[in-house]
Amino acid sequence: MSPAPSSDPPPFRAITDLIREHAQARPQRAALIQGDAQLDYATLDRLMDRVAASLQRDGLVPGRDAIAICAQASPLHAALFLGALRAGIAVAPLAPSVTPQSFESMLGDAKPRWLFTDAAALDALGDAAPTVPCIALDDHAPGRAFDAWLLAEGATPAPVAVRPEWPFNIIYSSGTTGTPKGIVQSHGMRWSHVDRGATYGYGPDAVTILATPLYSNTTLVVFFPTLAYGGTVVLMPKFDAAGYLELAARHRATHTMLVPVQYQRIMALPGFERHDLASFRYKFCTSAPFAAALKADVVERWPGGLIEFYGMTEGGGTCILAAHEHPTKLHTVGQPALGHDIRLIDDEGRELPSGETGEVVGHSRGMMLGYHGRPALTADAEWFDPTGKRFIRTGDIGRFDADGFLTLMDRKKDLIISGGFNIYPSDLEAVLREHPAVADVAVVGVASAQWGETPVAFVVRETDADIGAEGLMQWLNRRVGKTQRIAGLQFVTELPRSAIGKVLKRELRDSYVPIA
Repeated sequence: MSPAPSSDPPPFRAITDLIREHAQARPQRAALIQGDAQLDYATLDRLMDRVAASLQRDGLVPGRDAIAICAQASPLHAALFLGALRAGIAVAPLAPSVTPQSFESMLGDAKPRWLFTDAAALDALGDAAPTVPCIALDDHAPGRAFDAWLLAEGATPAPVAVRPEWPFNIIYSSGTTGTPKGIVQSHGMRWSHVDRGATYGYGPDAVTILATPLYSNTTLVVFFPTLAYGGTVVLMPKFDAAGYLELAARHRATHTMLVPVQYQRIMALPGFERHDLASFRYKFCTSAPFAAALKADVVERWPGGLIEFYGMTEGGGTCILAAHEHPTKLHTVGQPALGHDIRLIDDEGRELPSGETGEVVGHSRGMMLGYHGRPALTADAEWFDPTGKRFIRTGDIGRFDADGFLTLMDRKKDLIISGGFNIYPSDLEAVLREHPAVADVAVVGVASAQWGETPVAFVVRETDADIGAEGLMQWLNRRVGKTQRIAGLQFVTELPRSAIGKVLKRELRDSYVPIA
């Protein structure tokens, strides 16, 4: 299979059908590796069949029903996910790190027929009995044992003709607060990611290292293309920079997906150059702001191309920056991908001309079906142009330059309006990062009796830095406009982040204590 990405896409193929073809062509090729555990394509294909047949035995209806998985990344986790897809059953991958309250809310929203768990999910499960029947992937989780639930070796499912409009997965965004929103992605949307993968050298000899969770869309946008093209996925459930480099060198990795904070930690290792990374073809990044200086460092010292994807789990428009090809555009997130229509709108929903700043909206083949069971919220996330063309609103503020490269300012919700002036936290963060004592930084808006809102900074200092908070704040305020000056600066040991590296700014706002 070698589809070429284009505005005229190749005919839809189910990812699980492609895996079967690879199992027939290269049965002993490793599909999934984690530590000493390994599944070749033949074994993976048989296990997917057994999962699919077991779900059919239980009466789950293709195109309608769902299961939930809350577990650590593993070959078994992956095979379960893929087996459900072969049966036409959607998967809701849930984060083991959520609170019991959020977890129950997600289950109530997704309405899965089965919940598959392991020891990693125990905190999320809490003390109360789950409201969904459980199947235990290990000996520590509640419910029926997986091996007892799974049909015997040799079981095969009735064939299912998967349709592109069927739900593929329900993703709960890491930034969700209150009642979670389940983002329903279709098989057609995932196929568009596979189609795009033809550009990036995937194939039967590809080896992709993944150090982010399987419940994250960040992971899945490279996980599925790797397997669809017959490559090998190496799972690293718990990231550490040195271990990652050893793993990449040992397996002769060709591809990876990492978030910016992971790149930051890897590039900061004193022994980075000692690791043989010459096998890399492409490295990918998404999900969080990626500093231009860090991109430049990765391009200079790490073999292979560096690709930054900008987009949302909800889909819509994607921008792509080939950082190794555009060294003067590293402050941007690139240009719209082929076949993607990205525009800017103002607060009244009017389209803005080139050069102006506004909210980013996007349209493509890869768009969510909607928020699961939440039609009103789905409508809020949509924008239609005068012709009726549907776009997804990102909530990001951006501006296109003369060459069509998109520069992001900030999340619309993170914009600080102080005394009637718009302040973009990213502008202040960029200046602070220029100081040699600053290892990491986030700027948020806090309530102010005088200005309505005012910006404050949270800074992680470099080891052995001796500058004080007041001195660093003065250094910044001398370099920014009068309306941009911060009102406070606090040192922290680390910034709170989600599992995929996004700074949790709400936690910082809630933790801020003004110094009298």
